[in-house]
Amino acid sequence: MENTINVKELRASLASIIKRVGMGAKYTVIYRSRPVFRIVPIDPENENMIPLEKDPLYRAPPIGASSDGMTSLDHDRILYGDITE
Repeated sequence: MENTINVKELRASLASIIKRVGMGAKYTVIYRSRPVFRIVPIDPENENMIPLEKDPLYRAPPIGASSDGMTSLDHDRILYGDITE
C-alpha cells in the first residue's frame, strides 16, 4: 500500500517514516499540492550494495567547519530528531 504525505509531515515524522519504509511501506511526497518523489524500500536483490568499509564516504573526515559552533551530530538531531528510538 502506498501512502501520501506532504513535506511538512515528512519533516515532522521522519524517524517514524524511516521505520515504516524499513518494514515495507511506500510514500509519495507532496510539495505545493503536487507529487514530487517517492520513498520506497530498497530491494536488496536489485541493489549493488558494497560493504560500508569500502564506501569512500564512510568515516570520511570532515571537509569544513560549522560556522555556528555546533557539531554534525547536533545538526543531525535538529534535522532528524533522535532516530535511535
